[in-house]
Amino acid sequence: MPIKTLLCYAFLSLGSFGAVQAAESSYRYDTVHSQILFSIDHNGYSRPFGRLHIAKGVLHLDPANLSQASTELDIDLASLDMGDAAWNTAVLKPDFLDSGKNRYAHFVSTGVESKDANHGVLHGNLTLRGVTRPIDINFTFNRAAKTIYGLHTVAGFSGNAMLNRADFGMTAFKGSIGQSVSVWLELEAIKDDDAGKASEAPAPTSSTDPNPKESP
Repeated sequence: MPIKTLLCYAFLSLGSFGAVQAAESSYRYDTVHSQILFSIDHNGYSRPFGRLHIAKGVLHLDPANLSQASTELDIDLASLDMGDAAWNTAVLKPDFLDSGKNRYAHFVSTGVESKDANHGVLHGNLTLRGVTRPIDINFTFNRAAKTIYGLHTVAGFSGNAMLNRADFGMTAFKGSIGQSVSVWLELEAIKDDDAGKASEAPAPTSSTDPNPKESP
């Protein structure tokens, strides 16, 4: 094949690669509109709910190619809301979340298994109480679009996962509290180009950082 033709193909390939890369954007999680809910069995009587907030996090996303998405985020365990102050205090103690020693849980994705244009499985590692375990999150990509006020481009997701609390060292009260924890995530992230129009969201802190910065 002539050299000119080879060079032409090379430039065309580079152009295509650049177009793919340019389609991916960085987002920061909206810590107000992003929440994590969980539920666990209480001695067979009920499955009470708790709520946690994301402290900070980043998302890299091309809405047209979910399989290349990636994310990293910190969950503020001190934000726990079980609906009762005494209950919150009990769950934050060393027997359970142990927030005094490890205030933040840290999640980092390792890959995405795309099912279709709006559904898939996010694979990653969750560090909780200093223990890291792989988890899979089934997710729905709701949409990415400008808000009704036109100020921000927002990407929204819903997800769910199942955890075993014993995997993270929470083995107390086996006779009265279930082992399996159901988790639901409702997430919104603001495109970085628009982040200055809202409150700034810092990058997530590595799980190895002993002094993570507070979320604004």
